[in-house]
Amino acid sequence: MKVILGCLLSAFFSALFNNVHAQVVLSSIQGKVVTENHTPLESSTIILLKARDSSIISSTIIGKNGKYKFEEVMPDDYLLLATSIGYNKKYAGPYHLEEDQTLRVAEIILKPLANQLKEVIITSTRPEIEVRPGKITINIPNSLTAEGSSAFEILRQSPGVRVDNGNNVNIIGRQNALITIDGKTTNLSGEDLAAYLRSLQSSMIEKIELITSGSAKYDASSGGIVNIVLKKGNNIGANGTVTATAGYGKYYKSNVGITFNDRMAKFNIFGSYNFAVDKKFHNFITDRVINFNNIISDYRVDYKSTQKSENNAFNLGADYFITPTQTVGFLVNGFSSQDDFIKDNSLNISNHGVLDSMITAESKLGRHISKINYNLNYNSKLDQAGSTLSADLNYTTFSRSSGEYITNSFYNADWSPYRDPELLENLSPSKIKIWLSKLDFSTPLSKTSILEAGVKYSHASSNNILTFGPEINGEYVPNPDLSNHFFYTENINAAYVNYQNKFDKLYLTMGLRGEQTSANGNSVTMNAQINRNYFSLFPQALLVYKKNSKNEFSLSYNRGITRPAYEDINPFLYYVDPYDYRAGNPNLKPEYSNSIELSHTYNKIIVTSLYASIISNAYEFGFYEQNDSTKVSVKTQTNLGTIYNYGIRFSTPVVINSWWSAYYRIDASYQRYVAYPQNGTLNKGAQDIIFNSIQNFKISETVSAVLSGEYESPNFYGISQNKARYWVNAGIGTQLFNKRGSLRLNVTDIFNTQQDRGSINYQNLNFIVTDKKESQVARLTFTYHFGKASVKAVAAHRTGNEEEQKRIGSGGGGN
Repeated sequence: MKVILGCLLSAFFSALFNNVHAQVVLSSIQGKVVTENHTPLESSTIILLKARDSSIISSTIIGKNGKYKFEEVMPDDYLLLATSIGYNKKYAGPYHLEEDQTLRVAEIILKPLANQLKEVIITSTRPEIEVRPGKITINIPNSLTAEGSSAFEILRQSPGVRVDNGNNVNIIGRQNALITIDGKTTNLSGEDLAAYLRSLQSSMIEKIELITSGSAKYDASSGGIVNIVLKKGNNIGANGTVTATAGYGKYYKSNVGITFNDRMAKFNIFGSYNFAVDKKFHNFITDRVINFNNIISDYRVDYKSTQKSENNAFNLGADYFITPTQTVGFLVNGFSSQDDFIKDNSLNISNHGVLDSMITAESKLGRHISKINYNLNYNSKLDQAGSTLSADLNYTTFSRSSGEYITNSFYNADWSPYRDPELLENLSPSKIKIWLSKLDFSTPLSKTSILEAGVKYSHASSNNILTFGPEINGEYVPNPDLSNHFFYTENINAAYVNYQNKFDKLYLTMGLRGEQTSANGNSVTMNAQINRNYFSLFPQALLVYKKNSKNEFSLSYNRGITRPAYEDINPFLYYVDPYDYRAGNPNLKPEYSNSIELSHTYNKIIVTSLYASIISNAYEFGFYEQNDSTKVSVKTQTNLGTIYNYGIRFSTPVVINSWWSAYYRIDASYQRYVAYPQNGTLNKGAQDIIFNSIQNFKISETVSAVLSGEYESPNFYGISQNKARYWVNAGIGTQLFNKRGSLRLNVTDIFNTQQDRGSINYQNLNFIVTDKKESQVARLTFTYHFGKASVKAVAAHRTGNEEEQKRIGSGGGGN
């Protein structure tokens, strides 16, 4: 690993030096932009584009004399694009530029628009959902039902995604997806992850990528990758978007946000900010039956809570174009969340169907979470052949402070108290710091083949404290059995090599990634240590055969890993009520997956896939340990056993007529869970069928509507038998102010049917669960685009390698 890192670092600094002291003799391009009567057109914009893919090389604002000049330009073929407010844009070229040449371009003449008061707005026609081998892309700006929603709510409603009652995000057919923002891992899970995703509003998000078959370049996640791509303005000049949303479910909610960018010849500055206020409810019912010494006891818990949240999220960055081939960038993003919970918990205890006693709990919980990520990045084109080098440095801080005060009251069946109330304090601060660096290199080996290689290093440390105890004589006294102090550090070293090639009708990519993990945990209170050191290899391959213009086949394989979240291995025992606890498992091991998928794409839009996976050391679902004598249940995670998963997936868009189009997706799978002998005799399989439908209606040139829904059949998950889930969403929107603005109304779960219902009947466990979170919400969102919007920095021209990029199916995720 050190040898590889040293070689790549040497390549990095050599490339940087060689770019600064150019070995290739650079050239220049100059000319003039004028009107029809040859008057210099000042304040117009001239953009230098690469001829073969229309990618931006440089741009500049023209002065009073109408002249422009691009210096230090690599020899290549180029286009020029001239634009000015009130004039038609004009392309010039292509021009071939040799080494050490000064290319003088003939005058570029711009003609005025027919109506100079109106600016031409270029609008996107990307579909809401795009399906490629190994990847599904959800384009958020094109989704009516996503307007005004957070990333968490969008994922709950997205095709192919399931968010369980522990707030874990799963891609259907897999468990526990890796969540990344712009390709960078969040390193959050559970409620912390949910709080972060709730802070990201739709106005900040460009698209969400669901990646199931990434290249070896990306983290080897067995659960796949959910990559959330934030908006980064690419328009020339200053422009942006403001958004305001008002919503109502059971309670009011609102958010306001702004995104902006200012792109100049040498700089691109971009950012976004969003403030959201939300109040929602959560109802959770468990009915647990215990058989001990022929006494049938029923422990029924009815949990109700309201959560009021204030979220701030921001994203600020800048790119500096050192030369036409080098860019350095800085990015800082983060969020802060203040959550206030009011909880009302009632526990009814019955024996043989007769109410025996009751325990009620009222509590108030205040929680503050903040996360900030700093990123410094460098990108360079090393030579004319297309070799590239990129480097990233990241530093992330996360902090959570949580304080809960609980009052337990104890009653007989006739509501007479049988003991004094109990006052409890629960404090759980946590701090996490993460350092990450990575280096990626890519070089063409021939006209059809590319070799990629890279290294990554990450260091994470966490400091977690739990202080829990009752009030005694007016002071809270920590209970040593329920209090703890835990330190955890983790180092991950990774390296990869990836090869791509195109052979006539065949396209191949294959790679190998190695990851070495060293982890150490120390429970100060329990005087217990955790030490882990393991190395794993993760091969990946994708083969695509393009039979003809209508039919394409692909076959992919990858091996992945899912490491336990920090809180999952923390040996804390969390109090829920006197008979219900949550616990970490310091002996929890990573799970490994082997996945294969065969796909057929017809006419570039109709996709059918057969897939299979085997997951060993599976642990994502909750596992319960119950003491029948004390009636205490502890929910934890354990490496239960092996999951075998087989399925078929079909998706297609359908154009019904000129005003009605649709998208359909069906996923049918069979899953079998086989427990390791020490975990019991579980050996059970069940089917899972999921159907998604999106209906889009174009009512007029400016008004559109959408109706979407999902149905999931009854299924088996871990040790839980789940009932069917289903919901319907609707939205309508209109464009305003010459398509600069829009007003959209959407309603999620219009029939209020979305909830989780299940039962567990395994070993000595026998209980029923109903979990209902607020899902029926109406939102009205106003959006307005300001600034210059007539010229896109990256024109929508085909590059000639789109097909290869689509076949790779790994356009996000990051490592």
